[in-house]
Amino acid sequence: MTGDEQKKALGRKGEAIAAKYYAQRGYLLLNHNYRTRFGELDLILYKDGGIVFAEVKTRTSAAKARPAESVGVRKQRHLIAAAQFYLQRSPYADAPVRFDVVEVQPSAGGWQVHCIRDAFQCET
Repeated sequence: MTGDEQKKALGRKGEAIAAKYYAQRGYLLLNHNYRTRFGELDLILYKDGGIVFAEVKTRTSAAKARPAESVGVRKQRHLIAAAQFYLQRSPYADAPVRFDVVEVQPSAGGWQVHCIRDAFQCET
């Protein structure tokens, strides 16, 4: 397996772990890896009338930087544009929206999930 294939497999694993994390908390997964011309939305979830767009960052160790640090202003703009594109084509156009960043890293007992709720806001 090449390095790029390993990275993609790790990302898929992290997204599956994050989806399970949300499901255990009563969220309904609406979409996974939703692609737009603005970029990809990792997880789109629904709960209590609101939509959550979750950006999942998976790392094999915390040695470099925290995974969430890779979601800078430029990435946030792409996620917001992709989310707006999604909402315009969905029945949830008027729903409240939240952007989470989910860090998934290995730990002694398996995987550690750290969800940063409302990690950034959509400026209108």
